[in-house]
Amino acid sequence: MTKKRTALIALLGTILFTLSFTVHGLLRAGYDPWRNYVSELSLGSTGWIQIVSFLLMGLCLGVFAYGVSKAFPSGRVSRAGPALLLTIAACYFVSGIFVTDPAAMFNQQTVHGILHGIFGALVFALSPVCCFVFWLRFRTDPRWKPLKTWTLAAAVLQVIVVVLMKIAQPLDSALHSYAGLIQRCALLTFYAWLVAFAYRLYSCAKDAERV
Repeated sequence: MTKKRTALIALLGTILFTLSFTVHGLLRAGYDPWRNYVSELSLGSTGWIQIVSFLLMGLCLGVFAYGVSKAFPSGRVSRAGPALLLTIAACYFVSGIFVTDPAAMFNQQTVHGILHGIFGALVFALSPVCCFVFWLRFRTDPRWKPLKTWTLAAAVLQVIVVVLMKIAQPLDSALHSYAGLIQRCALLTFYAWLVAFAYRLYSCAKDAERV
């Protein structure tokens, strides 16, 4: 598979995943996007939509990780970067298999809910790390320098938002009413970076074909 195709798949997967949880969250009765987590869309009669979205996002991100490994065959982060993307992809995929528990069951979780929580936590922990690792490459590679500032900003912003997510997690937290919104801020920051990364990879691959 060409690098252009892997970039297009990443673009499509990220955009579709974002549209899916946004539209589903707005249309679903009794669901509050400001308060409820994205994973809670996996519950109920229409939960299959979010489950499929998790699976597809994992597959698309895994394909992108392959394309990135081809784009960076050597040098700094040539192994660590794609490996992080692949790990995040696997966590998304597994999050679709192990469905979350309702947030109200925070202290009475099922086995599949605990596993979903673990893999979800890995996504939020590794996403800023992934950005920072690629920033180490982008800041010195002339082809990728246009992304260096946004990549570092995305890493820092995600760290801040993830801390706020942790604060908002307890049911008695003053920020709990905004837990869903805070989570979406973290997700959208990473997705905006992914889209920029994938578009840059597509552009570089397209330019290489012209040479």
